[in-house]
Amino acid sequence: MGLIEFNKLPINTLVGADWRTFKSITAGRDVDSKWRGKYLLTKAVCRLLSVLEPLQNKRYKKRLANKPMEQDPVFILGHWRSGTTFVHNVLSCDKHFGYCTTYQTVFPHLMMFGQPFFKKTMSWLMPDKRPTDNMELAVDLPQEEEFALSNMMPYTYYNFWFFPKYMQEYCDKYMLFKDIPAEELKSWEETFKKMIKISLWNTGGSQFLSKNPPHTGRVKELVRMFPNAKFIYLVRNPYTVFESTRSFFTNTIQPLKLEEFSNEDIEKNILEVYSKLYHQYEEDKKYIPEGNLIEVKFEDFEADALGMTEKIYKTLNIPGWNEARTAIEQYVGSKKGYKKNKYNYEARTRELVEKHWKFAIDQWGYHLD
Repeated sequence: MGLIEFNKLPINTLVGADWRTFKSITAGRDVDSKWRGKYLLTKAVCRLLSVLEPLQNKRYKKRLANKPMEQDPVFILGHWRSGTTFVHNVLSCDKHFGYCTTYQTVFPHLMMFGQPFFKKTMSWLMPDKRPTDNMELAVDLPQEEEFALSNMMPYTYYNFWFFPKYMQEYCDKYMLFKDIPAEELKSWEETFKKMIKISLWNTGGSQFLSKNPPHTGRVKELVRMFPNAKFIYLVRNPYTVFESTRSFFTNTIQPLKLEEFSNEDIEKNILEVYSKLYHQYEEDKKYIPEGNLIEVKFEDFEADALGMTEKIYKTLNIPGWNEARTAIEQYVGSKKGYKKNKYNYEARTRELVEKHWKFAIDQWGYHLD
C-alpha cells in the first residue's frame, strides 16, 4: 500500500505535463470550486517540474531523435476492460519488446534526466493495486501510453479525465481524428514517435509493444505511420465490459477531474464512445495488411493464455517465441490464483447493453439466453 490512496490524491496526473501542454489543456476551461485547490497545487508542481524539460529534450535530440526504429510496433487494441492489460503484461515478458511504463505515463519529461529520484518518490507514494480491480501497480510495469501522451501534448482523448464534460469532443477529434487540424495531427505523430523511442531506450526493447484502447479508433492513421505494424484486437462480453468500464471510469475519474460530472453522464458517454470506437475499428481494419491482424476473444485468451499467446506470435509472425516462452509461461502460472471482480448483471445492465450494443453481441455471439 502506498502512502497516498488513489482517491485522495491532492494533485492529478497533469503534474507531469510540460508547461505548454498544461496551459493548452486548461485554457478556456472552467475549474469547479470544489477542485480549485487541486488545480492550483497541480499547476504549481507542474510549473516547477517543467523547468527540467529542456534537459531531457537536449539528451533526446543528441541520443534518440535521429535513431530509426528497428521494427514497427505491435498494437494491442480493444475497448477498455476488454483484457488488454493482461495481454499486455503477458507479451511484455518477451524482452525484445519495449513499452511505456507507469512512471513514464506520469513523468514523460523526466525519463532521461532525474528518473531515479522521481521514480523512487512515485513508488513510495503510489498504491500497489489499481483502484478498480486487483491488478498490480508498480512504477516499472507496462502501462497504456495515452496517459503519457496526455502529458506531452494537448491532442489526446485522455483530456476527458480532467474535463469530462468535453468527452465526446475529445473522442471525435483526438481518438477518431475527425476534423483534426493538420498541424495538430502532425504534432500527435511526432510526439507519439518520440514517446516510443524513449520507451524503447528506457526498457531496452527493440520493438514497441503498445496497449492503448484509444488506438482502436486510430487504425488507419497507425497503418499510415507504421505500414508493417501488427494488431491484436481483443473483444470481451459486452455486459462485462459495460459494468467494468462504468466502475473503472467512475472510480478513476474522481481524483483526476477538475469539474463536476455525474455518474449518469459517465454512463451515457460510455455507451456512446463504445459504439463510436466499435464502428470506427470495423470501418478501418481493412487498411491493415493481410497477416498483420488477429482478433481474439478475451475469454479464449484467459482460458489458455499460453496457447493463445503462441497463436498470436505465429499468426502475426512475431519473432522470438521460443526465447520468450519460459518467461511467459512463468508469468501466466503466477496469475492462476488471481481473483477477478465478479459481475452479476443487473436487469438494467442487460437492457442498456442490448439496446445500445446489440451489434457487438450479435457479431461475437455474446447472447446471454
